Amino acid sequence: MAADGGSSTLPCVFSPKSRQYLAVCAQDGRLRIWNTDSKTLHQEYVPSAHLSATCTCIAWGPCRTVKEGPQRKKRKSEASQVEEKADLLAMGTAAGSVLIYSTVKGALHCTLDGGHVGGVNCIEWHPKESLLYSGSDDTNIVEWDLQTGKKRSKWKVDRAAVTSLCVSPDGKLLLSAGQTIKMWDLDSKEIYRKFTGHSTAVTILRFATTRPPDGNGLYFLSGASHDRLLSVWQVREDGKDKNSVVSFTLTDEPRYINLIMSNRKEEAVRLAVVCNDGQLHLFEHFLNGPCRKPLSPSCTVQMSDNKDCPAPIPLLAAALGAGTRSVLLAYGNHLQPVIERVEVSTTERHVCLTRDVHTSLSLSMETTVSRVKTPVINTKSRVLVPGLPGHQAPLKGPSQGSEKRKKDSDVKEMSIAERLGEIDLSSVSSGKGVPKGTDSLQTDNFAVLLVQGLESRDSNILNKVLQTRKETVIKKTVARLPLPAVLPLLEELTKRLQGHPFNAVLMVRWLKAVLMHHTSYLASLPDLITQLGVLYHMIESRVKLFHKLTKLHGKLYLLMTQVATADSSNAVADVDHTAKLVYEEESSDEEEESGDEGLPNDDSDNWEEEDAMEEKNKQTDEEDDDPDRTDSKANGEEDMEHGNESEEE
Repeated sequence: MAADGGSSTLPCVFSPKSRQYLAVCAQDGRLRIWNTDSKTLHQEYVPSAHLSATCTCIAWGPCRTVKEGPQRKKRKSEASQVEEKADLLAMGTAAGSVLIYSTVKGALHCTLDGGHVGGVNCIEWHPKESLLYSGSDDTNIVEWDLQTGKKRSKWKVDRAAVTSLCVSPDGKLLLSAGQTIKMWDLDSKEIYRKFTGHSTAVTILRFATTRPPDGNGLYFLSGASHDRLLSVWQVREDGKDKNSVVSFTLTDEPRYINLIMSNRKEEAVRLAVVCNDGQLHLFEHFLNGPCRKPLSPSCTVQMSDNKDCPAPIPLLAAALGAGTRSVLLAYGNHLQPVIERVEVSTTERHVCLTRDVHTSLSLSMETTVSRVKTPVINTKSRVLVPGLPGHQAPLKGPSQGSEKRKKDSDVKEMSIAERLGEIDLSSVSSGKGVPKGTDSLQTDNFAVLLVQGLESRDSNILNKVLQTRKETVIKKTVARLPLPAVLPLLEELTKRLQGHPFNAVLMVRWLKAVLMHHTSYLASLPDLITQLGVLYHMIESRVKLFHKLTKLHGKLYLLMTQVATADSSNAVADVDHTAKLVYEEESSDEEEESGDEGLPNDDSDNWEEEDAMEEKNKQTDEEDDDPDRTDSKANGEEDMEHGNESEEE
């Protein structure tokens, strides 16, 4: 039975029926599926490296028989014992898409896109058909067909965002919650009933009975954000169902809910509710009509550690077992939850279970974490405290060691009164009379300013210190930083790394210096995973995005070079055929007399014949002028003329 606590909390869901798996989306954005039997990590999947596509809600699909590849033929006795397993898991993302993950394949089954504009808040599977319903911030519900991977229908629900969905056990009705709770007929997509009573967004909707709505026996319950009540509603035939009939009191806002439905009036509804304060409330009630008095839980379960000052351990999820006392619990941290099946005595109103989370984690994670042998410490060995070189931290040793001190130590620790007595404030402020060997008060030290800025959260001081570019100043400042200020500095750097890229360039230098100087101290912290989970996921997403950007940069560079070469080739202009300089010869008297008529036409194809005619005219003119020439010369000139024509040809 899928249960999600809305978009404000991290989703954590047990698989239906056998409760074999626990699906958890942690702070680092990864989906982890834990095996509840072996208490080990079964599978791990990163939905998307981009921060805008983080998982907002998850829901297990109905159990089904899955083919796991070629197997031997089973006997008839074994064929009847085939169990249905929880395989498909739907994840809604902040980008508006829905991811379907398969635990049998260990990979993504399909992606449902194009249905929502806003982030997905809730997902609900159809119990019988291969359909999926998703509600989003865009106030719409989308019905997905998983066989085709496309949306089947889409309709607007309310003016506000759709925050919760639930399908009836027979698959005919759908509950949706925005500002009001509406019951839809899935065949006609029309409103069947309306329920009003919550002033805030409804985050939980569950059907409590499997009876048909005709006999006034259909009940469902709802829980809202910032509300310490669970309301139970009855679907009546006459439509007079404006108010809730039963209410359950809680200590805080409900985060996770698991119930066993009632099939008839003589059977009670069993309910397990995990609140935001980390407590578990168990209820058992017969739904036979209205009850005026709010019902308190029959038993409340709380977890705590076994230290001198016990601190509460938050419960993440709970699932009711077949017996009345058996409860499956998941508690601790989302990154490494501890899964345990306990027997709760319902006769006691309040039960407090003490557990050692660190030993439970080491036992459950010994197969996944690298096996490291702890060294055997001798009594005479010297313990080196992580931190700065030369840093002397107070060590809790035996009483004999504290009484014995070295008498030969040259360094004497002075009291505060002696230090103040030796300081001449007038000489320090004026800068005169201070010998070179003595230390003066340094109020302008970057380490002091950084500690003051982290404690007071003054943005002006932090900007002044963190915007330095000198590597030596950054290294010295981080080296002089006290150990309690290392984690606040990492949190401040994580916030600034998520901002403008120009600011992130400066923060990377500080982060590098912190990791170089204080890695040993950070490794000694027990709860480092929760505090640095956001930083780790952000660095991993930036690195994955960097590879894509380098590929894109190479393609763009190749494209730009091709465009530049094409532009350079096109830049060569056409050859200008107009003459830059024209030289004209001096014309003779005959050409001046003849004018343009004697010049050969460029367009004429018989320019050789025209030249020959001009030469003939010249010769006849000369013969007329010289009468001594004989006719034989004329014949010779004709032969020469033919010879000239052949040469010209």
